[in-house]
Amino acid sequence: MPRMQNWHKCKQYSLSYGKNVGQFKNTGHLRAQPQAHKPPVAMAAAGLLSLCLVSALAFSSCSLSLASHQRDADRVARLPGQPESSSVSQFAGYVTMNKRHGRALFYWFFEAQTPPEEKPLLLWLNGGPDCSSLGYGAASELGPLRVIREGAALKFNEYAWDKGALHTQANLLFLESPVGAGFSYTNTSSDLDKLNDDFVAEDAYSFLVNWLQRFPEYKDREFYIAGESYAGHYVPQLVALVSERNKEKKGKAYINIKGFIVGNPVTNDYYDSKGLAEYAWSHAVVSDEVYSRINKYCDFKISNWSDDCNAAMNIVYGQYREIDMYNIYAPRCLLNQSSASSANRAFFVNDQFRRRTRMFSGYDPCYSSYAEDYFNKQEVQKAFHANFLLPGKWHACSDLIQNYYNFSVSSVLPIYSKLIKAGLRVWLYSGDADGWVPVIDSRYCVEALGLPIKTQWQPWYPGPGIWGTFFKQGLKK
Repeated sequence: MPRMQNWHKCKQYSLSYGKNVGQFKNTGHLRAQPQAHKPPVAMAAAGLLSLCLVSALAFSSCSLSLASHQRDADRVARLPGQPESSSVSQFAGYVTMNKRHGRALFYWFFEAQTPPEEKPLLLWLNGGPDCSSLGYGAASELGPLRVIREGAALKFNEYAWDKGALHTQANLLFLESPVGAGFSYTNTSSDLDKLNDDFVAEDAYSFLVNWLQRFPEYKDREFYIAGESYAGHYVPQLVALVSERNKEKKGKAYINIKGFIVGNPVTNDYYDSKGLAEYAWSHAVVSDEVYSRINKYCDFKISNWSDDCNAAMNIVYGQYREIDMYNIYAPRCLLNQSSASSANRAFFVNDQFRRRTRMFSGYDPCYSSYAEDYFNKQEVQKAFHANFLLPGKWHACSDLIQNYYNFSVSSVLPIYSKLIKAGLRVWLYSGDADGWVPVIDSRYCVEALGLPIKTQWQPWYPGPGIWGTFFKQGLKK
């Protein structure tokens, strides 16, 4: 579990059918792809014709050879500051989504440290919807390498999901999505006008199909998608899209999707907002008087809050300027970091959907600042095969995406119901120190699914002491 060592408790909800289952900050410039050296057109065409047009078999061999070459080019031998003792098989690079638009997504991939051929493939997405899966998921939470103070170096992560921490071994694929997040880029400004959940899901699906061509040994592997915060929208929608395309193209671009995992997920506008307000009151962040005003003036079932509701909720957000909203028991990061300032500005906008930028919090709440220090080093970007010629600095979250994003989906609960009925596994976990997407919100959402309880609420003991509580719900065959 990511950040489990930082959370006081974790509530887990296992939802199943049949079986029980346990930035790159853009300053207004478009990202420009550097022009790679190209051989003369006639020579390239002649070589391609002679190699690939002999027969269908030769064409297939050519494709595999090109994929193998690209895979080898993506291998990361060693990153600056990587500890000598860590044995990590890793790859990083770009997968093109649209050549005409010059749009590409960036990934970082770690093979499992136990035999990778025996382990499933897991795609991790961070939320925001504008935040980097490298800066948070990979380098601060569940990846094998974590950035240390001031971005000076990397250290081995004892809680990494790729080495069997808490019995969760997997090949980990971190994707910078949507376009504009992290090192991902587009050369076409109109792409930003299209940013919404559907556009992001289509791009992520296209990425998966093309990435699996580059890494064909993972095509038939059990596949899971996981994420946190606004990825509570990304993840189930991408799973649903993969499932639909599997039905349409089985045998051609089939992806062996088995289920998904979401942590403190943005799920349903009504329950998300209701849970946020109730959590702030129940954890003494706001007074009884403020909570009474919220109950009086706020109808969270509508998207346009009244002025009185906005005024009451802004008191909640104002209180969270004094403490860390993502871990109310941890100190705030006092470093001057752009992602933190962006979040503070977001407290007072009227569109509640734009208030859910997530930043990493834990014993050291400044991890996003350390990640920015590290990923902005040119030697790191070169080792990563990242486009270091992009304008501006890499940032953990992008204000540009936040400003452009069209929040068009109010609830993904119907998608949950559809996927559970289709037999996919669902694991929802929720840390109880998060005030932004709180455990109360998760409980409301799980209850709304109306699933029968398979295992009653009980303590969870993965190690010394009680780490949290869990229960299981699901449909019977």
